[in-house]
Amino acid sequence: MLSQPFKRACALGIIISCALVGNTHATEKWPQKSVSFIVPSAAGGSPDVLSRLIMNDLAQSLDASFIVENRPGAAGNIGILQVKKARPDGYTLGYGNINTLAVNNSLFNSLPYDVDKDLRPVAHLFNIYNVLVVSAESPITSVKDLIQAAKSDPGQLSYGAAGVGTTGHMGGELFKHMTDIDVLYVPYNSGPAALQDLVGGRLDFMFSNSSEVAPLIASGRLRALGVSSKKRLDLLPDVPSLDEAGVTGYETIAWGGMVAPKQTPDSVIDTLNQAVNNTLKKPKVIEGLAALGAEPAGGSAADFQQFIQVETDKWAEIIASAGIEKLD
Repeated sequence: MLSQPFKRACALGIIISCALVGNTHATEKWPQKSVSFIVPSAAGGSPDVLSRLIMNDLAQSLDASFIVENRPGAAGNIGILQVKKARPDGYTLGYGNINTLAVNNSLFNSLPYDVDKDLRPVAHLFNIYNVLVVSAESPITSVKDLIQAAKSDPGQLSYGAAGVGTTGHMGGELFKHMTDIDVLYVPYNSGPAALQDLVGGRLDFMFSNSSEVAPLIASGRLRALGVSSKKRLDLLPDVPSLDEAGVTGYETIAWGGMVAPKQTPDSVIDTLNQAVNNTLKKPKVIEGLAALGAEPAGGSAADFQQFIQVETDKWAEIIASAGIEKLD
């Protein structure tokens, strides 16, 4: 028969062993298996291509597979909802951008996720800028010309974009707000469809992604009036910023970043953030981003969180002042 002291010693040993096993599991190095990166848009678009560029390098630096999964729909809300519902273990991450993390908060009556309560910002990945363009056949040759034309004929000029809440739409509303002009917004199902109408003279102007319009500008089908960044873009060095062209303080960024489920451990967030910042400093990544009209961002997770809040407040004000009807 076992003595009571021996039984107590065995019990204590079991408890200590369990504690050690639990501690080993808690401090297990991450990652130990493949990581899913959810992109809430279709394959082939800028978010998808740029995300794959960065994930490929992260896979090498962290010695793990990063699998990009496209989950388009509902202005990105479907994909972000999947991130929210995922286990917070670092093996499901997501791409969040100006729409899903900032604009949608004020654009929809309700969202299936709360950015502050359900997600953790990991890192600001990149910035993409828009270009204010008109048809090459348009008599408008400058930002000043466009403003004068709009004020001379209120409500008659039109611009288009691929859907309500996109950066092309929001950039146009910000332009209206800052220049006090009255122009008509025409929503399209896709950016290429809107650009086709712009080239054909059925729209007067657009704010469109720099990588999408650069070939049309180079071929002489579109004329660039200004870029939405505070400084000129390397992709279009001869095109002034809107700030430089007289719309002081204008800036629209089609930014993107990495987010994780809310309870993801700090150790994983820190590891990811450091790895992302290292990746964004590599020449091959910088060159790959530049080829698509994007610039590396970076910074701490806290920096990204603060940036999201600033953008959320900015676009909430624009949506309210423009009287944009909320979506269901």
